[in-house]
Formats: sequence, structure tokens, C-alpha cells
Amino acid sequence: MTGALCGKRIVVTRPRAQAPRLAAWIAKEGGEPLLFPLLDIAPTDEPEPLRVAIAQLDAYALAVFISPNAVEYSVPAILSSRGWPADLQAVAIGQGSVALLAAYGIENTLAPLERFDSEALLELPALQRPCVAGKRVVIFRGNGGRELLADSLRERGAEVDYVSCYQRSAPDSAAVLEALWRSEQLDALTVSSSEGLRNLVDLLDAPARASLRTTPVFVPHPRIAELARKLGLQRVILTEPADAGIIAALNVYNWRS
Repeated sequence: MTGALCGKRIVVTRPRAQAPRLAAWIAKEGGEPLLFPLLDIAPTDEPEPLRVAIAQLDAYALAVFISPNAVEYSVPAILSSRGWPADLQAVAIGQGSVALLAAYGIENTLAPLERFDSEALLELPALQRPCVAGKRVVIFRGNGGRELLADSLRERGAEVDYVSCYQRSAPDSAAVLEALWRSEQLDALTVSSSEGLRNLVDLLDAPARASLRTTPVFVPHPRIAELARKLGLQRVILTEPADAGIIAALNVYNWRS
């Protein structure tokens, strides 16, 4: 086997549904991807808010999808009940969500082109005060999460409703990772969520936490990198956004350092 990642075991911590592409890229470069989702995704156990949102979807001007999971756990239910309103503008944080919406026939989604976070979304012209004041906005997301987007839109005069259409939870154990660290068979991790990183640290025993501090951890967002350093991680590599940015950083990393 040849490739920039030959012989490297690299943990992919994205939710299981979003992990295969990055894992395939790692394998293509000769690495051994290990899927270990730090966030388990499941349907919400409170479906009534989604049913209410579907019933009044025509009243909204903007529908914001926080993640691909938000698309997968809301759009099929919407389209099984009704058509997508012609005047409802879809908005997404990332290009993965844009692609999924297009696959469901929802085109012309607004999304940031470079940074994929709430801050970048709030910079879009369509989300400025003159465009959203007096309008209703629905945000499809998982349970909990940051309040920045809704708070900022409300400050700009919008009426905002959250719909939690899926729920996130931490895995029960990190025994697989702990065993790999003990046998010195874990070379790097990719982490794409601050919540996931907190879950990982909470799961690990003391020896594994010590190993994590000196293991290369590749993250695609400055906010995750900042948290990683606050948690004591010493080899944090900030990549360009999304899977493409992570694989590019993995390929050029100096593994002998």
C-alpha cells in the first residue's frame, strides 16, 4: 500500500452518516480509517414541533438547516406531507446540506461559500435586518446547540422558531480508542464538532487523556481548535473547512515531527 497516509490509523469522529466520504479518502491515501462517532444521531422523541412546523410552513420566509442531519430528519417528513412552498427560501450552513436539499428537489439554497458556521451565515445579505425584519424564520436543528443564530436574527427583527428534529448523544464507551492508545496503534484523530470533542474527553480514562494530549488532532474550525487547546491538547492542526480541508492537511502533515 502506498500513499501519504500509508500505515497511519486515523480516527474519523463524524456522525456515522457523514463519515464514509472522509474515511474513503483516508483509505485511498493508504491510511486505515477507524469510524468512532462522537455524536450518535437519532430521531427526536418529541415529533410534535416538527408536525406543527410542517402545518404552518407557508407562514415562514426562511427555513434554516443547521446540518445535513437537520435536512435528513426534517425534509422527508415535510415532503411526505406536502410540497415545499414556492416562496420559502432554504438556507444552510454547509455545502453538504445544500447538496442534500438539492437531492430532495429544493434548489437555490443560500449558504456561505467559505466558512461554515453561524457567524458566516449571519453575514449573508438575505439575513440582514432589512431582509428579515418582520419575517418568520424556522431553524431545523438537533437538541440543544448554540443560540447565536436565533438571538442575532431576533435582534434584527425576525420572529424565530426552533424545531429540534433529531437528537444527539455521546457514545457509551471509548474502550476501543483506549486500547489502541495503550498499544500505540492510534496515529491521529479528526474532530469536526466542539460538542464531540467534549464528549471524547469526558469518555476517556486518565491514561487515554494523557495520550490524547500528544496525539495529532485535525479540526476544520477555529472554534474547535480553541477548545482543544483549552482542554490541553498539544498537537492541534487547524485545517481548511470540510472533509476536503481535513484530507489536505492529513496529506501534508509531517508525521515524523
